[in-house]
Amino acid sequence: MKQGIHPEYFETNVRCACGAEVETRTTMKDLHLEICSKCHPFFTGKQKLLDTAGRIEKFQRKYSKVKPQDSTIPQ
Repeated sequence: MKQGIHPEYFETNVRCACGAEVETRTTMKDLHLEICSKCHPFFTGKQKLLDTAGRIEKFQRKYSKVKPQDSTIPQ
């Protein structure tokens, strides 16, 4: 390996806002996260599916007026 071109690695604790800590090696001395796999809704199973601004209702209103086309082919 060439000398002087590689970053210096530090052993550090990565801290999350929920209080979880993980010991790892990184090029940064201190690393603070807002969310981790222990508190993220996807990993905890507490994920909520929200219909923001009534998107489904808006879609249904818009396309409920459209009649399906006749699928018969003229001969």
